[in-house]
Amino acid sequence: MGRYLRPTSLAEALAAMSAAPRVPLAGGTDHYPARVGVSPDEDLLDLSAIPGLRGIAEDDTGWRFGAATTWTDVIEARLPPLFDGLKAAAREVGGMQIQNAGTLGGNLCNASPAADGTPNWIALDAEVELASAAGARTLPVSAFVLGNRRTDRRPDELLTAIRVRRPHGPARGTFLKLGARRYLVISIAMVAAVATFDATGRVAEARIAVGACSPVPMRLDALEARLAGKRPDPALVEPTDLAPLAPIDDVRGTAAYRRDAALTLVRRALAGLAA
Repeated sequence: MGRYLRPTSLAEALAAMSAAPRVPLAGGTDHYPARVGVSPDEDLLDLSAIPGLRGIAEDDTGWRFGAATTWTDVIEARLPPLFDGLKAAAREVGGMQIQNAGTLGGNLCNASPAADGTPNWIALDAEVELASAAGARTLPVSAFVLGNRRTDRRPDELLTAIRVRRPHGPARGTFLKLGARRYLVISIAMVAAVATFDATGRVAEARIAVGACSPVPMRLDALEARLAGKRPDPALVEPTDLAPLAPIDDVRGTAAYRRDAALTLVRRALAGLAA
């Protein structure tokens, strides 16, 4: 059996990570279900006793979400419309028990193609903070998540927070997800969108990310460029806008169905931004 360590400070945790390979664990809502029936020989680093890793803080530059912040924390937080998509995703992550235990950092580090949080962070143009005993670094979420269960986190690093910059003007977000049923379901396709508006109500900047249709969520750059200076309109969405996607056939749906569903969700997301 592996060893279990529960540090009470970030410095202690980083020292442990630099000393030997360890599996960092917060809520464990994906880690343990994947190991039902087996007894893996792995050293666990329980991050739940480090108070500085949990919570949402705001300053003049934007917002900082601690990596151990739970989905329930997001649901209950008073956040501006910029985060409406993230809040919607928080309500879709499993049931209430999972939302109470599952963390933002764990969802990102797990790097599932169907993770509900990731498209929202990409649409928010968020960055992750990574720390090790040797120092700290930041990088965009879009550069952190590399593929199915793969991230840019080094073995000696911990993800400590996710940062979102304050937009230059009024902004709001939205999130839509399709599954085989309403709740407690893995996404077939999902879309997160964030738009910043000018004084006339036209789009100054838009970011749209489609998840569960590629190894990582993909931005729709052509559509984003076309939206600039216009009001959000579902009629602006063209099938060719989904060219960056690479959906697969699996038990939840065919690639063709995923692509068609994503097209519908993108159009509905724009309608939601216009509402």
